[in-house]
Amino acid sequence: MDIDLRFEPVTAERWGDFEMLFGPQGAFYHCWCVALRLPHAVRTRMQPQERKDHIHDRINAGPPPGILAYADGGPVAWVQVGPRHDVPQFNSSRTVSRPLEETDATDPSVWAVSCFFLTPKLRGKGLSHRLLSGAVDYARHMGARFVDACPIDHVKQSKSVTLCIGSTAIFDAAGFEVVERRKDGRPLMRLEL
Repeated sequence: MDIDLRFEPVTAERWGDFEMLFGPQGAFYHCWCVALRLPHAVRTRMQPQERKDHIHDRINAGPPPGILAYADGGPVAWVQVGPRHDVPQFNSSRTVSRPLEETDATDPSVWAVSCFFLTPKLRGKGLSHRLLSGAVDYARHMGARFVDACPIDHVKQSKSVTLCIGSTAIFDAAGFEVVERRKDGRPLMRLEL
């Protein structure tokens, strides 16, 4: 698919674009991309508006917690990418995404790509590869040494909601290597920049 994409960090000035992209449902079931930012027990007690307020405050506080992709003048996709410490639940000792070394969770040069969101009309068209490339370029530009991910190996359909974490295939194609297998189907992968 030949769509001209432009990538921009999501800043306070781009909140309106983020909000437009996520729509009234807040992306997937009112998540508002806070699943890896808040403990499950806290997040599930929150109302959708509280989740939205949480990510709004986070974006306003900076630095950007990810990048937006634009096409035809409007936002069409989002990738959550930034230092691991910005997504605390990605580092939880109980998750398959926990860091290789404890210090990776606080090292500002160890980044993570932890979530993707595309407008429904663009899903299943191979754009995730380009989104990942944009995320890696942004991480490199911001001084990251490593980018980690914990994608999912297989799903029944390419438009599955579970692919918000990304498929192993796109990370393989981008040169990420499996560094740990803690659960079948959910490898911890890393790209050295």
